[in-house]
Amino acid sequence: MDRKIKKKTWTTGRIVAIGLGLIFVSFILYSFLFADNRSKLNVDEEKITISTVEHDVFQERIPETGIVMPSQTIYMDAVEGGVVKEIILESGALVEKGDTIMKLDNSNLRLDVMNREGQFYEQLTMLRNTRLQLDQNDLNQKAQLAQVDYQLQLLAPQFRRYKELASKKLISQRELEEVEEQYEYNKRLKELTYRSYQSDSLARAAQLRQIGMSEERMLMSLEAVAKILDNLVLTAPTDGLLTTPDWEPGQSITPGERLGQVALLDSYKVRVAIDELYLPRIDVGQQGTFDFAGETYRLEIYKKYPTVSEGNFEVDMKFVGEVPSGIRRGQSLRIRLELGSSEEALLLATGGFFRDTGGNWVFVLNNDGSRAYKRDIRLGRKNPENYEVLEGLEAGEKVITSSYENFGDNEVLVF
Repeated sequence: MDRKIKKKTWTTGRIVAIGLGLIFVSFILYSFLFADNRSKLNVDEEKITISTVEHDVFQERIPETGIVMPSQTIYMDAVEGGVVKEIILESGALVEKGDTIMKLDNSNLRLDVMNREGQFYEQLTMLRNTRLQLDQNDLNQKAQLAQVDYQLQLLAPQFRRYKELASKKLISQRELEEVEEQYEYNKRLKELTYRSYQSDSLARAAQLRQIGMSEERMLMSLEAVAKILDNLVLTAPTDGLLTTPDWEPGQSITPGERLGQVALLDSYKVRVAIDELYLPRIDVGQQGTFDFAGETYRLEIYKKYPTVSEGNFEVDMKFVGEVPSGIRRGQSLRIRLELGSSEEALLLATGGFFRDTGGNWVFVLNNDGSRAYKRDIRLGRKNPENYEVLEGLEAGEKVITSSYENFGDNEVLVF
C-alpha cells in the first residue's frame, strides 16, 4: 500500500523570501521611525564662526560712550550790574588766576559807595568822640579821688594834733570838733567817690568794649564797601581755559548774569549718558574700562545725576590710576561699564546668531564635528564678549555663533 508523502511547508526558498521581506519591512520601519529625516544643509565650515562653551568669570557690562570734560569748571557771574567798559581777554584764552578779563562801569554804584563811605566815617567819628568823653570822665573821677586823698593826708595829722592839744586843754572842744568833722566828711567822701568810680569803671569798660566792636564792624563794613567797586573788574578765579559770550563795549550787564567760565586743564572727568533702563543698577563706585592708544584704562563713577532727559540719565566718572597722556577735552571714549560684581558662569561668545534666533536656539556641533544640530537653549545676562548660558549647553560643546541668516529653516548643518 502506497504512503502519502507530506509536502514540506517551510522550504528553504520560502524561508529566504520571508527573511528578505522582514528585513525590508524592518528597514522601512527604521527609516520611518528612527532615521534622521530632518532637513539638512551643506555648509562651508570656513565661512562660519565656531565658539566653545566654557566656564569662566562673567562680568556683566554695557557699552557706553563718554565725553572727556574738565574735572572742574568755575563759573563767573556779575555781582554788580553795569556796562562793559573794556574787554581785556577774549573767549578761548588761557588765563592765570587773577588775570583781568573785563572791566565794567557803573557811575550810580560809584556815587552810592562814596555816600556809604561818608556815612561810615561819620559814625566812626561819633564813636571815637564817645571814647574820648569816657576817657575824660575817667580822668576827672581819678582827679576827684586824688583831691580827696590829698585832703585826708592834710587832715589826718591835724586831727591827731588837735586831739592831743584838746586833751591838754590847750584848745577848745569846738575847735577839735570842727577838725574832726572835716576829717570824717573827707573819709566818707573818699569812700563814696571810690564806689562811684568802681561802678562807673565797670560801665565804662563795657561801653569801651561795645565801642571797640562797633568800630571793628564799621571798619570791616567800610572795607567791604570799598571792595564793591572791585566787583566791576572781572578777574580769572583760577588757571585754565576761558569761555565767555561775545561781549561788546557799552553792552549792559545785569547783576547775576553769567559772564563766562574757566575750565581747569590739569585734570579731567568723563560724562556718560546711560539709558534710563539701567538707572536702578547704576551707582557711585561702579567701574568701567576703555582702550586708548593700545592700552586699557579704568574709570570709576563718582557722581550720579538721577534726572532723566530724553530717555537717558548721566554720570561723571574719574580716572582710576594713570590718566592717558594725549587725552583731550571733548574727546569720545568707548567705555565698557560694569554692572554688579564678577562671578563664575557658563559662557557662550556673542555673535550674529542672536539676531536670528533671539538666543532661544543654536546649532551645536556633534562630537566629530561633521554636523551641527539645532538645539533649544536659554541665555541670561550678556556683556560685549559673552552671554551667560542658563540651560541647554554644557562646557566644552562647540556652537556656531556667526549669523544664521543663510541657514533657512534647516535643522541640521553638514560640513
